[in-house]
Amino acid sequence: MNNSSDGAQKRAHLVALVIPKRLPYCRGNILPHTYCDHMSVAKLSCGNVKVNAIYGLMVALLIGGFDILCITASYTMILRAVVSLSSADARQKAFNTCSAHICAIVFSYTPAFFSFFSHRFGEHTIPTSCHIIVANIYLLLPPTMNPIVYGVKTKQIRDCVIRILSGSKDTKSYSM
Repeated sequence: MNNSSDGAQKRAHLVALVIPKRLPYCRGNILPHTYCDHMSVAKLSCGNVKVNAIYGLMVALLIGGFDILCITASYTMILRAVVSLSSADARQKAFNTCSAHICAIVFSYTPAFFSFFSHRFGEHTIPTSCHIIVANIYLLLPPTMNPIVYGVKTKQIRDCVIRILSGSKDTKSYSM
């Protein structure tokens, strides 16, 4: 996420810690997730969690929406500059870099938004196991995919991966 929303994120997380404290808890204290998130804690409550759901939705829309707005504006400016480059080779390199960045953004935001929105709108239609899987993907996919997305751009790594996947037995081709 961009730096301009980091402070907003920290404030949002701080408030998300305080809001569930006001709820009455009368059920068990075992979370159905592998990590502690705002809505999982709120759903353990026997009270009305509507304020929590609205707060979480607003945070997701405001912070995520602001990030996407900033990313879209910056990529629009970048793409305008790239299209105006005179060299086809320079345009190709710039598009390759932009496509890697966009893949990383999609890997980050897609499971995040699904997780945020499914807690609010798909509570009774989406099974708990699906919530858990997507929440874990949200945490694990971006840091797992970033080295792959950016590493494949490196010619030596890309050539090595292609040789490995094609089944080449040439030992010198694996050296980097």
